[in-house]
Amino acid sequence: MRGLFTVAWIVFWLWLAVLIFDFIVLFSGNGRVEITRIYPEKLSNGDENPMKLMINSFYPFPASIEILEEFPIQLQIRNNEFFTRLSAYQSTEISYLMRPTQRGIYEFGRCIALVKRFGFFKRRFLTNQAQQFPCYPSYIQLRKYQLLATSNRLNELGIKRIRRIGSAMEFDHVREYVQGDDYRHMNWKATAKVKKLMVNQYEEEKSQPIYSFIDLGRAMRMPFDGLTLLDYAINASLVLSNATILKQDRAGLLTFSKDVNVFIPAEKRNNQMLKISEALYQVTTNFEEPEYGKLYSYANAHINKRSLIFLYTNFETLDSLRRQMNYLSMLNRSHIIVVIVFKNVEVENLAKSAPKKTIEIYNQIIAEKFIYEKQLIVQELIRNGFQTIYTAPENLTINSVNKYLEIKARGLI
Repeated sequence: MRGLFTVAWIVFWLWLAVLIFDFIVLFSGNGRVEITRIYPEKLSNGDENPMKLMINSFYPFPASIEILEEFPIQLQIRNNEFFTRLSAYQSTEISYLMRPTQRGIYEFGRCIALVKRFGFFKRRFLTNQAQQFPCYPSYIQLRKYQLLATSNRLNELGIKRIRRIGSAMEFDHVREYVQGDDYRHMNWKATAKVKKLMVNQYEEEKSQPIYSFIDLGRAMRMPFDGLTLLDYAINASLVLSNATILKQDRAGLLTFSKDVNVFIPAEKRNNQMLKISEALYQVTTNFEEPEYGKLYSYANAHINKRSLIFLYTNFETLDSLRRQMNYLSMLNRSHIIVVIVFKNVEVENLAKSAPKKTIEIYNQIIAEKFIYEKQLIVQELIRNGFQTIYTAPENLTINSVNKYLEIKARGLI
């Protein structure tokens, strides 16, 4: 019995010695941990933003580190802990992806590091102060399209190569004939002068105004995959405006609900994309019904040249479309209107599901009714001479750029 007591006493003093040693090595000397946020200057809405934390250990021994990052309240992230183990004077990076779904200011709180040696004590380091980052419309998507456009690889994203129809082209210069040139473009006067076959070289018509009209009304608040229809429209219009300027056309923007909120005349200056991006960053929806009569009056007064207009709105019923049809038809006489009609993906999934209960059968019938009404809306728009895009929200950007290239190729503007 006395032997057991001696063993217990020795174990107690050893444990106490380790406890004291753990405390001393953690809290004495110059040992510390530093964490640096390597975050982008601004966040891209609806995209996976790459985020990095750089951890530097200045302890002369291996240490386990628990990092607590205080994420912005908009993200509602609960699992905000990261774990790593570093050797003496070692550095490492922790990378993760963050997908914001709201535009605005995202405020990160403090970044806390909890360091332990043997696990009896943890030393806390407050390594970063609160930082704010603005969340802009999807500039990551914009850069991706721009990069693939410059390398002629847009087909990888679903952008179609469209054959040019007709000859809606502007004269550029006269050059010498090479095999394969269209004989209809032969310049016989130049041929007679230089005694060589000469042809006219044409180029696409440029400086054509392309506008994005974005509805800020109640219907655009409908959410899909964390983003509202307005966010999808904003991201698509940003990419479309950039594609327009790359094609040497002029990009413009108009947002409206009960009144016209923002109007940026179509231009192709160097700062045009910055102006459009800043305007879209501040756009918000409201619960008002859009006034298409005021939209027509404003567009008729401020847009004098025939333009291609992409109307980002959401008609859920045939009656709501018919109430605005007169104003849209008057606008379509002077311009080319492309009306976006959003597919309700969740309703379509519900209509395709296999019902097991009576209430599910009723829900499926109602879903099929909504889908049929959407199809009637598309048919009504086509019958009245409108260009139409019927698309799921996530495919809006690709379909908008494809429609723009199609209309350009057909020479409709």
